[in-house]
Amino acid sequence: MNLFETVAYAADAGAPPADAGLINLLFLGGFVLIFYFLLWRPQSKRRKEHQSLMAGLAKGDEVVTAGGIVGLVNKVEDDFVKIQVAGNMELRVQKSAVSATLPKGTLKSLDDA
Repeated sequence: MNLFETVAYAADAGAPPADAGLINLLFLGGFVLIFYFLLWRPQSKRRKEHQSLMAGLAKGDEVVTAGGIVGLVNKVEDDFVKIQVAGNMELRVQKSAVSATLPKGTLKSLDDA
């Protein structure tokens, strides 16, 4: 009896199904489509909308920043915007921090409330 020699007896394994590679490719393709439609496409759409928002900022626009500050755009520079938040108070914020523009008259209605 030899203690260091192991003998494995295995039954003949059946051949893998012929369509296994095709099924794996279909699953991979399905995951890629799910990733594209649920993650990549909506994020790209939001990025394009925000870039057009930043490019379209003009003097007199009423905006909300990412921090929740509401104000009126007084000056648009290359990367920054001066926002009037009170009578004589202006803040300089990055264009990328502007999250939305408001309809005209929103600031007036907020002041009245």
